[in-house]
Amino acid sequence: MANPIDRRYVTGAAAAAADIDVGLRQYMLKVYNYMTGGLVLTGLVAFFVSQSPGMLHAIYGTPLLWVVMLAPIGISFFFSMRLMHMSASAAQTLYWVFAAVMGLSLSFIFLAYTGVSIARVFFITAGTFAGMSLYGYTTKRDLAGMGSFLFMGLIGLIIASLVNVFLQSTALQFALSVIGVLVFVGLTAWDTQRIKEMYAAGDGEETGTKKAILGALRLYLDFINLFLYFLQFFGNRR
Repeated sequence: MANPIDRRYVTGAAAAAADIDVGLRQYMLKVYNYMTGGLVLTGLVAFFVSQSPGMLHAIYGTPLLWVVMLAPIGISFFFSMRLMHMSASAAQTLYWVFAAVMGLSLSFIFLAYTGVSIARVFFITAGTFAGMSLYGYTTKRDLAGMGSFLFMGLIGLIIASLVNVFLQSTALQFALSVIGVLVFVGLTAWDTQRIKEMYAAGDGEETGTKKAILGALRLYLDFINLFLYFLQFFGNRR
């Protein structure tokens, strides 16, 4: 005869696991919704700015260019450092501001590449991103070691890109594009696993929302960078 206490314990444990699984799915859905919303906002801003000669001149014909190019970097650093010290509503507002400013800085791609090739590269990026994010979500393998290696690769990629601004080497640019794709493909899986682990740490609804926004920002940046590197391979220049 089965022990009723054991049965209650097993049933309770199963119910708790189910609750965690449902909560995790809701949390990850919130992350992906924020990320998708940010990408949509960025794309719309970039497209409409590219269709406005006045806006293009204001950005690319004046020193405002440096503000537009550097603002997303500053906002992302500020966001990462100060997120937990601001309210969830303030974090959401800053996230949407960041996505809009990124749209201003990326408006040039509609001038440099054909619309058909931009659409093609977007779907290539979306498929690659979805596959790697799914891997990061489902794998039982700890990707922490790979993440450390990828982070070092990212630092090297940034330094080499800055050097190539002065060298203007086509061969080096091609190599950087290959490395960039590999780095951000790996970072997509790593960041997804880290975002999943952030949920496991618990905390209340307010903190959970801020974690979801931070996770969305990380995946957003992975997607944008992966898209830009793929664009160098598959994009048709005007």
